Amino acid sequence: MTSRGTPSRFLRSVLQNGVGRYVCQLKRVSIIFSKKAQSSLGVRDFIEEGVVDYAKKNPGTVVYVSPQPCRVPKIVAEYLNGNTKEELVTNKTSQQVLEVLTKLTDQSGLDIIRIRKPFHTDSPSIQGKWHPFTNRPPSAGFIRPQNQHAE
Repeated sequence: MTSRGTPSRFLRSVLQNGVGRYVCQLKRVSIIFSKKAQSSLGVRDFIEEGVVDYAKKNPGTVVYVSPQPCRVPKIVAEYLNGNTKEELVTNKTSQQVLEVLTKLTDQSGLDIIRIRKPFHTDSPSIQGKWHPFTNRPPSAGFIRPQNQHAE
């Protein structure tokens, strides 16, 4: 927390993700819906049409489809860091359900908070900042202003 009262942190990557190969942070997706409720119509359409395509595109993610007697259909996403997120998909179309799943797949599982600054290093330099004359040989001498009165 900062003095503003909002949580913030420095920009960071989850387990250096992207330095080597990319590892999707989404581990498991559970699609919970009702077989009969009208609010689950789009989810049922998505399960008939698109869930197999989604599973083929994301082989590292386990997809569970569980029909339960519930009024509110939802998607529960579990990430590698242990966090879970729930998204309600009440009265959404099949395309909107796919968009919600894609959004959950692209996230890292970390809470979305304000980034303090766009760069950060864990081991800052003790040599100071670089400038154009850092590596200039000392034999070159000092830089003097040119004489304005050329003869």
